[in-house]
Amino acid sequence: MGTETGTPTPRDGADHALADLVTELDRCVDELVQARARADTLLRHRREGTAWLDVVTSEARPLIVERISTVLAALSAAGHTWRREQAAALQAEHISINRIAALFGVTRQRISALLRENGQEPTDRDPEDEVRP
Repeated sequence: MGTETGTPTPRDGADHALADLVTELDRCVDELVQARARADTLLRHRREGTAWLDVVTSEARPLIVERISTVLAALSAAGHTWRREQAAALQAEHISINRIAALFGVTRQRISALLRENGQEPTDRDPEDEVRP
């Protein structure tokens, strides 16, 4: 969209990271729906009296726990990339590290680390000191 002044902003790394995050969220939802269906099947077998050994050995791969682990790792990676790119985009709009940290609920040191990962040198500008047209 645009900045606080309403001027359009060009697409940046944060736009791409957000689009990738949405794609990953959709994929993870599908994985979790499949894991949920499988868990329902296993629960039904247990309620019917099937022994745990039979339940566990009959479970098809990927196992429920494998699906969950995959989803957690994928969301962690996509979320980290999104946060890093979002921090860079905010800094490009002259938002201070302290304010970005407050927005994200983390320390300013964490924001500095994210910006350095993105190849940026953190700056300590405070938007309250700037005069906007």
